[in-house]
Amino acid sequence: MENNDFTVDTHAHVFAEDFKDDLAEVLQRSFDSGVHKVVMPNIDHASIDRMLEVEEAFPGRCFSTIGLHPTSVKKDFQRELYIVEEWLGKKKFVGIGETGTDLYWDKTYWNEQQEAFRVQADWARQFGLPIIIHCRETLDETIAML
Repeated sequence: MENNDFTVDTHAHVFAEDFKDDLAEVLQRSFDSGVHKVVMPNIDHASIDRMLEVEEAFPGRCFSTIGLHPTSVKKDFQRELYIVEEWLGKKKFVGIGETGTDLYWDKTYWNEQQEAFRVQADWARQFGLPIIIHCRETLDETIAML
């Protein structure tokens, strides 16, 4: 049976440490089961290099986005956003993200999460890129910000 569908995994952190020993096998199983392309949402500055290495190792199959995940938003979030902005000037990404809001684990940086989300949503508009939104325990607030 021929499968002409074009299947994209729109959200896979396959660059994470959990996959360092079996990444090729994990991706091959995914490809064998019909996934044609994998979009990898960034987490923070510490994940960028590994994410780009995976993209380079699987050209045309794995694609990077750039952003700051809401659970990585801390007191120094502006420094993190500066790094994201620098990367936007250096490389073409397929999207902005993963960004958004999350009050499930910690409510300490709620105001900072909102500001980081707004900045990244503005970049998505500015660069004409889709945005990958993380929203946990904040659906109404996230919709209002959009």
